[in-house]
Amino acid sequence: MIPSLTDDPQYFSEEHREFRRQLRKYVENEIVPHVDEWEKAGMFPSDLFKELGKRGFLGGRYPVEHGGSGGDYFFLCILAEELGRCRSGGVSMGVLAHTEFGLNIISKIGSPELIEEIVKPALLGEKICAICVSEPDAGSDVAGIKTTAKRDGDYYVINGSKTFITNGTRADYLTMAVKTDLAKGHHGISFFAFPTKLDPGGTKGFHVSKSLKKIGMHSSDTGLLSFDNCRIPRKYLLGEENKGFYYIMKNFQGERLAAAVMSNMRGRIGLEDTWKYMGERQIFGKFQKQFQVLRHLMADMVARQLASECMSYQTVKLYMNTSEPPTKEISMAKMYATETCQWINDRCLQIHGGMGYIDETYISRSWRDSRLSTIGGGATEVMKEVISKLVMK
Repeated sequence: MIPSLTDDPQYFSEEHREFRRQLRKYVENEIVPHVDEWEKAGMFPSDLFKELGKRGFLGGRYPVEHGGSGGDYFFLCILAEELGRCRSGGVSMGVLAHTEFGLNIISKIGSPELIEEIVKPALLGEKICAICVSEPDAGSDVAGIKTTAKRDGDYYVINGSKTFITNGTRADYLTMAVKTDLAKGHHGISFFAFPTKLDPGGTKGFHVSKSLKKIGMHSSDTGLLSFDNCRIPRKYLLGEENKGFYYIMKNFQGERLAAAVMSNMRGRIGLEDTWKYMGERQIFGKFQKQFQVLRHLMADMVARQLASECMSYQTVKLYMNTSEPPTKEISMAKMYATETCQWINDRCLQIHGGMGYIDETYISRSWRDSRLSTIGGGATEVMKEVISKLVMK
C-alpha cells in the first residue's frame, strides 16, 4: 500500500471523508466504464457537468448563497483527487477548468446579477465555464495579451483571439482577460464573463476557430477562439475596469494549487498501478518487485510523492487561513508537485517496459497527461522566477 495523507484527520474531517466516499463511488460506477470511449472521442459529454452538479459535487467549497455547500478548499482537493481516479486527466481538467478556474473569480467579484445568471446554474452543471487568458503570442506572460475591449455606451466591443482554452469549444461563459487601456500595459487589463450564446445561434462575431489536438488530456476539449467586433453588455465586466491583472494573479493561485493536487493524485495512481504490475511481471524467473534496483527506485518515488502531498496540503491550509494568497508557497507546491508527477510517471512507464508504450495502458495515458502539468497555469520556469523573487530579496 502506497502511504497517503488523503484521509489524514489533520486535513480531512468526517464531512470531507463522506464527500470523498460518495464521489469515489460515483466515479467508479459512472465515469470509469466510459473513459476509454471519451478518450477516443476527444471529449467527455457535457451531461457529466449536470450529473456532478445535481449531486452537489461541483459546489463543495462555494458559498451557500451562491448555490454551493459552504465548505472549505479541501472539498475542491477531494473533487480533483477523486476525479483523477477515473484515469483520464482530461476529465478532471475539464471539470476543474469549469468549477475552479473559470467560475471561481465570477463568484468572488461578479455582481449579484451575474451570480444568479452564471454561478448558480453553473454549480448545477447547467452552464459551462472556461478560463480564457492565453493567446497565440501570450501565455505565462499575461501582460502581453493583445485582445481588446473598447467601451461603446452600455456595451463593450471585443476583438482578438484566445488559444489553449479548456472547455473552449462548448463553454457558455468565458472568464476572459482583455486590454481595456492599451497605454497602461498590464495596468490596463480587465476581466469579463464573456457570454458565448448571447444571440440566437451564438454571440455575433464569436467563433471557435479550431478544436486543438493535444499530446495528452484527450478527453477534454481545447479551443482556439476568435472575437470579431463582439458586442456584449457592460454588466459582464467583472469587478473594476483595468484591475484585471490583479484579479488574474489572485485567481492563478487557486488554479496553481489545484494543479498541484491533481498532479499528486496522478502520481499516486501511477505508483499504485506500477507496484501491482511489479508483483505480476516476471523477468529471469523473478518478479520485478524482487529486484533491489526497482524496489529502491520505488522507495525514491514514494518518498517524493508523500513529500509533495504534504507540501500541497500544508499550502492549502495556509491558503485558507491568510487574507492574501501565499504566492511563494503556492508556487513551490505547484512546481514541486507537477515536476514530481512527471518524474514519477516517466519512471513508472520505464518499469512497465514495452507495455508502458502501448496506448491502451493507463501508465502511457498518465505519462502523456502529466506532461501538461509543468506548462499549464504557469510553467515551471515561471514558478522558479516567482519563487526566486520572493525568497531572494
